[in-house]
Amino acid sequence: MKRVITYGTFDLLHYGHINLLRRAKEQGDYLVVVLSTDEFNWEQKQKKCYFSYEQRKHLLEAIRYVDLVVPETSWEQKRKDVHIYNIDSFVMGDDWRGKFDFLKEEGVEVIYLPRTPEISTSQIKKDLESKN
Repeated sequence: MKRVITYGTFDLLHYGHINLLRRAKEQGDYLVVVLSTDEFNWEQKQKKCYFSYEQRKHLLEAIRYVDLVVPETSWEQKRKDVHIYNIDSFVMGDDWRGKFDFLKEEGVEVIYLPRTPEISTSQIKKDLESKN
């Protein structure tokens, strides 16, 4: 069984997220999604989520492409995660191109997938803010 992992915040879940999850799952048989906790988002990324970690986790678990959702609590955990979950392929959006190539040293294929160009959580937030 080929195991794939991806990471993200997945706040304000939209079709760009679904496209990423679908294409990530196409890379293997089992998809692990590592979901940024509220604390990690705030302390490390300076991001405040609309939905809580638990709400975002429930949304992801309802998506047919996702097999397992686990918490992301630090930037450094990626090296450990690929071993803990026996990962073959690491998948991220191409806006992160090159940032995770160090995982190749762990024996993991690193794949950067093109983003869905016309949609992003940041854009949704800006659009909603401008309407108010």
